[in-house]
Amino acid sequence: MTNSPEERRMLIGGQWVEAADGATFETVDPATEKVLATVPWARGADVDRAVRAAREAFEPGSAWRKMPPSARGRIIHKIGDLILEHRDELALLESKDNGKPVSFAGFADVPMAADTFHYMSGWATKIEGNTIPMSSASPGRFLSFTQREPLGVVAQIVPWNYPLLMAAWKLAPALAAGCTIVLKPAEQTPLTALRLGELIQEAGVPDGVVNIITGDGSTGAALVAHPDVNKVAFTGSTEVGKEIIRASADNVKKVTLELGGKSPNVVYADADLEKAIAKSAEAIFFNQGETCFAGSRLYVERSVHDEVVAGLKAAAEQITVGAGTEPTTVMGPLVSAEHFDRVMEYVESGVAEGATLCTGGRRVGDKGYFMAPTIFTDTKPHMRIVAEEIFGPVLVVLPFDSLDEIVAIEKDNPYGLAAGVFTRDIDKAFHTASAMQAGTVFVNTWNTVDAALPFGGYKQSGWGRELGHAVLENYLETKSIIAELGR
Repeated sequence: MTNSPEERRMLIGGQWVEAADGATFETVDPATEKVLATVPWARGADVDRAVRAAREAFEPGSAWRKMPPSARGRIIHKIGDLILEHRDELALLESKDNGKPVSFAGFADVPMAADTFHYMSGWATKIEGNTIPMSSASPGRFLSFTQREPLGVVAQIVPWNYPLLMAAWKLAPALAAGCTIVLKPAEQTPLTALRLGELIQEAGVPDGVVNIITGDGSTGAALVAHPDVNKVAFTGSTEVGKEIIRASADNVKKVTLELGGKSPNVVYADADLEKAIAKSAEAIFFNQGETCFAGSRLYVERSVHDEVVAGLKAAAEQITVGAGTEPTTVMGPLVSAEHFDRVMEYVESGVAEGATLCTGGRRVGDKGYFMAPTIFTDTKPHMRIVAEEIFGPVLVVLPFDSLDEIVAIEKDNPYGLAAGVFTRDIDKAFHTASAMQAGTVFVNTWNTVDAALPFGGYKQSGWGRELGHAVLENYLETKSIIAELGR
């Protein structure tokens, strides 16, 4: 059944279905606060039938398991083609459901989602084992080799900040590896995932290989706890990631996590300051600051601190805040009323703890969850706005005199997702990059991500890597086979 504009259904076993008990919830446009659609609220019974559908599709002899890798790769590539064919539709849907500017979704989110499927489609035919001579046996006595096998049924839970793109990051490598999937999008932003489900069917993915269920945190918890799920892949907050680890312990599920960040960005006095200011503003205000690797903690060498702050303030105050569907919008609304209140509470705490509000820190308009780009100066490492992930358009600036000062502060940073450095000195750039405990370090740039590059975090920013060849390790098992040939 095709989804209607007003009432959506979820994909289980190749069928578009309501929740077993008929429960629903509403998804809201954060720019207008109006309801976009009614969506099924999956409970335990729905989770169970989705997992059963994925298990049946993974059984030996199923169409998916018998499919040649080259055919699987062609289907995955076709999903990418279909995403590009529906680029404008998906960008508009993403903008309405999430709030982000439709122009940004059109040139960033949607094309990269397509590119992820295109890139991962090539790996379907390149999953290989090794022939390994045994070190303790005479040559020729044994034939020993490894083969790589799909892990099984995978539960994938994706966040609301890049709904379509994060679904692509999860689905594409799991399909390339030959797994079957139950995907749960965030309750705030389910619409592009459901539309993607229709495109997945159109591409020819067999029934039950990809199941998409909608619901809240309780739905995700039931999925994580399900005994027939072999692996959980989660992107979201560090707090929820820790809950998933605990919930997966009973049957020792494999878990990969892409979690939060409080990414340091270092601007040296010898940097191209015009570029550093522009990129540092982009690092925090792109996507309303609702980015896990946002450059939210800015260190500026003391001799240029005031110049950089003045430039950032001017850049922030020139940003057009408005509905994502408007072509001139640079920064849309925050995703929900709950999240808006959370970010504003951080602003209040920053003022209360003695930081200087340089610009922003206020609501924009009287409808929708719009917030002005915000910059704090005179900050200290112990302040909540400096120490904790805000996940909004709030930048904190700290002056520094030497890299050692930054390293001393950053050793207490529980996160390690990304970092950045701006300098014209190549030695200084790579010395700083080496000092940062982060999965990605940007040098004289920010927000540069590619399907071929591994992405993930150190410390409490997660386990494992997304993208690149590295992500396939998340979805494969290694089997060693040893045959005695004789003496």
